[in-house]
Amino acid sequence: MSHATQHYDFSDADAAYRELARDLAALLGGERDLIANAANTAALLYDALPGLNWAGFYLYKSGELVLGPFQGKPACVRIALGKGVCGTAATRRETVIVEDVHAFPGHIACDSASNSEIVIPLIRGSELLGVLDLDSPLHARFGAADARGLEALAKIFVDSLG
Repeated sequence: MSHATQHYDFSDADAAYRELARDLAALLGGERDLIANAANTAALLYDALPGLNWAGFYLYKSGELVLGPFQGKPACVRIALGKGVCGTAATRRETVIVEDVHAFPGHIACDSASNSEIVIPLIRGSELLGVLDLDSPLHARFGAADARGLEALAKIFVDSLG
């Protein structure tokens, strides 16, 4: 399936995320492989969302988060639960938005250019699958509309796995 680059208008973030949700559902439709779907989800988000320098997945394996498919610079490979923004979101099982990562206690700096971050936990039933992590060089890049939109996209990703 080819995916033509679509330009989303984030002046209305909720509408842009609805378009992204439609496109992600079409992109993942009929495919159940976690790695393939994570790779395409990361690529779509990195291409579609303005102001990102990293978008990708950490997958829960053997009690820790392990780097999965992503777009951006090389990243930390393993993150303990409860450590950094990713480990905090995984432990709390709730979305964490950080306006200034340098002020976040225990932030793990994989890329010094990152200034803000949003992490959405990936939950199937009661099972933690991992987290979706987006970083930005902009301060306070992510807000409530991003949390709502990305949580909806994370659900589409999780549901695609069957």
